[in-house]
Amino acid sequence: MSVEQDPAAIPHLPEGMEQVIIPRAHDIGGFEVRRALPARERQMIGPFIFFDQMGPGEFLSGQGLDVRPHPHIGLSTVTYLFEGSIQHRDSLGSDQPITPGDVNWMTAGRGIAHSERTAQELRPAGGKLFGIQSWVALPKGAEEDAPAFVHHPGATLPMLEDGGVRLRLIAGDAFGAKAPVVTHSPLFYADAMLDPGAALPLPEGHEERGVYVLRGAVTIAGDVFDAGRMLVFRAGDSISLRAGPAGARLLLLGGAVMDGPRHIFWNFVSSSRERIEQAKADWKAGRFGKIPGDDKEFIPLPEERIRLRAATRPS
Repeated sequence: MSVEQDPAAIPHLPEGMEQVIIPRAHDIGGFEVRRALPARERQMIGPFIFFDQMGPGEFLSGQGLDVRPHPHIGLSTVTYLFEGSIQHRDSLGSDQPITPGDVNWMTAGRGIAHSERTAQELRPAGGKLFGIQSWVALPKGAEEDAPAFVHHPGATLPMLEDGGVRLRLIAGDAFGAKAPVVTHSPLFYADAMLDPGAALPLPEGHEERGVYVLRGAVTIAGDVFDAGRMLVFRAGDSISLRAGPAGARLLLLGGAVMDGPRHIFWNFVSSSRERIEQAKADWKAGRFGKIPGDDKEFIPLPEERIRLRAATRPS
């Protein structure tokens, strides 16, 4: 059977699968994204508390992405592209282009501001943009660490190939490999390309596991799941995914269960409501650092109607 767009129409889920999440559309900097996490059905998969698919889309000549300076606390942002380029700047002074296959890992800790734009020299030609941005919640002991930024070119990441599967390990450890990105909690994050009919088992050494179907379709125990779905799996079960006749591209992610619930307001994540209130006051008062080369604009704190959400595991 083929799974319909409405998850409520699914009569059953394969053994070992907990949920199917259909992303919601949002706008960032004049560009549409599809948000799979946080969702009504689930807030986190391991430490992953935010997962956005950006594009695929195309900018006309003279246009580009413009995500103005904005703040973060209590998380790491992870930017990974398939097409296009983004210029990352932050209040540490980082000024780094992100290109396909690279990993941009920015740890907010106690507070950082950054912007994400199309570089001025690339705008006359327009161009495509397609990628994933995710947030990884920090454990309580690291929430107030100093902010940091690292960039790992795609050539430095482990590449595995076997049986029609080509997999790049973006972060963490899985399939006997370990990525160079330093993480604050056990996790895995991988980009897998499957030839038609190729099979890929999920890593079994992590408590929570998810698969985002980016392109194509996968079959699990006879059920077909098309692109644009986040599949969430039960811990410990042996699961294998098989690509459909057009092949598939998947993002695999997960890790250890977080050490307690997390609250989210706008771009802030914390185990403490009071800490988020302080971050809101700090942004309004201009106490986050300025971004060299991009200090003329900023995104104001949203209206209070945006509710503070508690990120908890499903019962």
